[in-house]
Amino acid sequence: MSTPRKSLRRTAIRIVPAPADRPADDEIWPRVTRELADDLAVDAPARDRAGKAPFDEVARLQEAGLPALLTAPGANRRGADWRAASAVVREISAADSSVGELLAHHYVLSWSSRFFGPAEDTATAPACPAPTGALDARTAEEHWLLGGGIEPPRTEKDQGLRLTPDAGGWILDGRRTFASGVAVADRLVVGARPGGTGDWLIVLVDPAHPGVFTDAGTDRVGQRLSGAGTVTFDHVPVPAADVLGRLPHDDHAVTPFAGLAPLALRLLLVQVGLGIAEGALSEARDISRAGQAGPAPVHPADGGPATVGADPLGAGDDPYLLLAYGELATTAHAASAVVERATDALARGLLAGPTLSPEERADIAVLVSAAETITSRAAVRVTTRVLELVDGAEGADAQSGGPGFDRFWRNARALTAHTQPAHRLRDIGDHYLNGTHARLTLPA
Repeated sequence: MSTPRKSLRRTAIRIVPAPADRPADDEIWPRVTRELADDLAVDAPARDRAGKAPFDEVARLQEAGLPALLTAPGANRRGADWRAASAVVREISAADSSVGELLAHHYVLSWSSRFFGPAEDTATAPACPAPTGALDARTAEEHWLLGGGIEPPRTEKDQGLRLTPDAGGWILDGRRTFASGVAVADRLVVGARPGGTGDWLIVLVDPAHPGVFTDAGTDRVGQRLSGAGTVTFDHVPVPAADVLGRLPHDDHAVTPFAGLAPLALRLLLVQVGLGIAEGALSEARDISRAGQAGPAPVHPADGGPATVGADPLGAGDDPYLLLAYGELATTAHAASAVVERATDALARGLLAGPTLSPEERADIAVLVSAAETITSRAAVRVTTRVLELVDGAEGADAQSGGPGFDRFWRNARALTAHTQPAHRLRDIGDHYLNGTHARLTLPA
């Protein structure tokens, strides 16, 4: 088992706030995101082949200031909303989906104290002293990147992480595998049960503590640079001030607003999948425009049928190639439309806060499930077909140092491996037919 590697202190570029009458994300964030995405796209295939822990990628994110984007406005910062965060994750994912996934988990984890902390108008419970919204502000001020996860174990045999009462706080023990961020995180946000039973407490942990051991997941098929890994906690102290909130063991006791947390993560991961499809399609289009892909035209001198006009059809005029791109573009457009509708609904739900009703949360869950189902299928279909379109194209082979289109397919497969469309469709059908609310689920 390897010892954890502490990420270097990073200093984010100070972004000049927008004027008071203009939203911060109106001009600044799209421009910053576009520049970073262009930078990541240049060496994405090489970094994917190397498969190293994404310290360099995190440094690029911090230099652009993107980890601090989803932060409430303050004296020295100007945050953006969930729509802007979704757009950022999607565009970054089109260039490098591993970095997009890293950012998606960070954004949701940064809102942990908002989702699960005590309401501002109630007395603070001893186990949950962190004020609502504290973590996102602290994350921005300290230039942290967050990793980890708050989801319960997938099976009953997996006991997850355990908390034992201690003077002034808790002691954390156990071992868990996380999908993103733990190999490079400045802080970990994890869920654990006191005594191994009952409600979950959401806690903040410093990975540099001697009792924290991280094994990076370096042998993944796809999403190799997302910072995934297995973390062991051996008698790690957790001060009471680092308990961010509580997640009830009983789904029925979870407030509708707290129930948006898993939906927010699922929808941001949908943005990653959509970004993969759009990135693969865009790069394949560039290859085809250059005449490097598509069926080669048959010249009459070679015994083929005569072409209309003096010149043979080029790759960009081939009707079958045009049909293929038309189908793939339509697939991407359809997924985008469903995702945008779900994103708008989630953003409205997050703005509603504690006033969100169970019925509204259920409606949002249905839209997220629909976006998840359609996009997972679209990402796999587009990336598979793109491999066929560029097959044999000069420079398209990852081993030769070209664009490496295989990474899009691998990333799409890895990202959607745990998605179960049949379950999502069943939940949608049950809600549509019977008005049933889908139960709370937290993806790994």
